[in-house]
Amino acid sequence: MQVLVKKLDELSVQDFYQITEERIKVFVVEQNCPYQEIDTQDVKAYHLMLRDNQNNLVGYTRIIDKNSTQATFGRVLVPKRFRKNKYGRMLVQATIEKTQEIFPNKKITIQAQAYLEEFYKSFGFQPTSEIYLEDDIPHLDMIL
Repeated sequence: MQVLVKKLDELSVQDFYQITEERIKVFVVEQNCPYQEIDTQDVKAYHLMLRDNQNNLVGYTRIIDKNSTQATFGRVLVPKRFRKNKYGRMLVQATIEKTQEIFPNKKITIQAQAYLEEFYKSFGFQPTSEIYLEDDIPHLDMIL
């Protein structure tokens, strides 16, 4: 398994196309959530790709400098055909490690989909908010 982290201007056209295609499949089509998927955060984000031995994109997240004391990550996805392989756990662990490496003195906060609360708790995240709707999907804020 290979973990690659790149800024937007370091991504190849093929990488960006593949990331965008998967993000739209998951966050717009699958979740039936029409919104601006590509946004200004992409320009400043670190894009983390998890690739298998055949160079398939099996996971993706983006890491963002939130403020002077916090970093965050989001757009956590495993393409549908690769789910049930525990890539989600590998992806989040790699993302936490890379976030701590890039932003060593910052706390990690996330906006998690509510149904994934226990999953994120297994990495040490704790809720810091009640459940709220974000794009009509229940979320909660969490901190590591």
